[in-house]
Amino acid sequence: MMAATTHKGQSWFQPVLFLRLEGLVALAGAVVAYWRLGGDGLLFAILLFVPDISMIGYRWNHHRGADIYNLAHTYIGPALLLAVGLGTMTQLPVLVALIWIAHIGLDRLLGYGLKYSTGFKDTHLSRHIYESLSSAGQSRGDNSAGA
Repeated sequence: MMAATTHKGQSWFQPVLFLRLEGLVALAGAVVAYWRLGGDGLLFAILLFVPDISMIGYRWNHHRGADIYNLAHTYIGPALLLAVGLGTMTQLPVLVALIWIAHIGLDRLLGYGLKYSTGFKDTHLSRHIYESLSSAGQSRGDNSAGA
């Protein structure tokens, strides 16, 4: 069985567990805040998976696909939208930001992470990237990528 280690022998299980738990907390917090603000359940259901439209970037290539996907799946966008909504005291941007945060949290909880340009399955929450790096290092005769 292949050892599940990253660079310098650090276990990848612990960071992945924390990132998934972080996703659970973000999801739960966003849903509770949305509900407490009186957000409409239908709007929530309609917009929850809108960020996944960003996968269309993969029609061009892995690099563009990863960039577009990652822009839609980091907390930067919803945090800025939340700031605009709070700054202008406008509820709709706040509600949309909470739905976006819930989506990202759900993705993290389920193990879907930010994408590397090497392939759709290579994410900051997956082992694929570590296996690729390890294989590349072993084929060169060194183990610096996986040890």
